[in-house]
Amino acid sequence: MMRRWRGFTLIELVVVIMITGIMGASIAVFFVPAINAYFDTRRRAEMTDTADTALRRMTRDVRRAVPNSIRMVGDKCFELVPTKAGGLYRRAADIDSAGEDPLDTSQPDNGFDVLSPMAGVVGGDFVVIGNQNGNDVYTGATRGTIRFWTTPHPAGAAIGTGQVTLTAATQFPAGYDGGRFQVVAASEASVFYVCDLAAGTLTRLVGAFNAAAPVACPPGGVLLASNVTACEFVYDPNNGATQQSGFVWMRIELSSGGETMALSSGAHVSNVP
Repeated sequence: MMRRWRGFTLIELVVVIMITGIMGASIAVFFVPAINAYFDTRRRAEMTDTADTALRRMTRDVRRAVPNSIRMVGDKCFELVPTKAGGLYRRAADIDSAGEDPLDTSQPDNGFDVLSPMAGVVGGDFVVIGNQNGNDVYTGATRGTIRFWTTPHPAGAAIGTGQVTLTAATQFPAGYDGGRFQVVAASEASVFYVCDLAAGTLTRLVGAFNAAAPVACPPGGVLLASNVTACEFVYDPNNGATQQSGFVWMRIELSSGGETMALSSGAHVSNVP
C-alpha cells in the first residue's frame, strides 16, 4: 500500500508569502496613519493641558498679587507678591465699642482692629497697606510683620472682627479709600515665574523679599512645564482709562515629537492699594 505524502509545494509557499505581504502592506497603508494620528493627537492634548495649567497658575497669582508688586525682568520672567487674605482695618475711633483700636497712620502703630472676616492668618505673616510704588512692599515701607491675630476684638464685638498685633510698631501710609489691607504668607513672600529656553522649562520659584529690583532671572524653582521652546511676558501697569488696573499678557509655546502648540492668556491685576 502506497503512503500519501502530505504538505505543500515550494510554489504554494511563495504564493502564500506574497499574498500575506500584499495584505500586510495594504493594512499598513490604512492603519499606520491612523495610529500615528492617535499618538499625535494625544501628544498635542498633553502639551495643551500642560500649557493651560501653567497659564492658569500664573493667572491666579497675578490676580491675587499685592497691588503694584509686579516687577518684570525682561520678557522671560517676572516677580510678584501673592496675597493669602485681606480685609478692612478700623480707620477711626468707635465710641460705641470699648477697647477699640483704630490704625494710626500718623505715627508707628503696633496693631489695629479688623472689621471683616479673615481666616488662615498666623504669626509671621505680613500685612501690607497702601502699596502704591512697586518696590515699597519689597523694601518694607508698606508692610509689617504680624505677631498674632486674635478674634473677636474688642470683646463682644460682631462675629468676624478681630485684631492684628504686629511684632514691631510700623508706620503705614494712609492707604486707599475704604481702609483696605492685604496679608502675605511668610512662606510665600515673593514668587518668580521663570522661562528658561536653554533648559526648555517654565518654573515657579518662591523666595524672600529683596529690596533691590532683580536684574536677571533666578535659577531653580518648581517645574510647571517642560519642552518649552518660546515664551513671552508683557506687563502694562497702568492699563485703561482709570489708570488703576494693570494687565499681564502671557504666552507659552511647547514642542514635542515634531508637534508644536502655543497658548496665550491675559490677566488683569488691581493696582489700587
